[in-house]
Amino acid sequence: MKKAYILNSCNTCIRILKELEWDGEVQNIKDKHIDAETLDNAYCQVGSYEQLFNKRAMKYRALKAQVEPLTEEGFRKHILGEYTFLKRPFFVIGDKIIAGNSKKVVEEVRQALES
Repeated sequence: MKKAYILNSCNTCIRILKELEWDGEVQNIKDKHIDAETLDNAYCQVGSYEQLFNKRAMKYRALKAQVEPLTEEGFRKHILGEYTFLKRPFFVIGDKIIAGNSKKVVEEVRQALES
């Protein structure tokens, strides 16, 4: 399985997909949020919902001022409830989960695609 979860309006996501010459499935997370099963599988592999959480989201700044520091369950709840909280792009390549847009992450996706 090759699937990318992106935001169609995110220029970085689009640029990365083009750079990778992505030919897998693409899901716009604004239209269809990530499902709990996929997120929980990612958690099992990564070991933390916080690592899958987009702390650059504008809504996170507002949220951070309103609540105490989030727990793992809090990160999960917010990712499932609001698409902007999922770190993106978020790739599922076989049984491997890779999320983020740094050069190191893009290279990791490229290597996963080649293997």
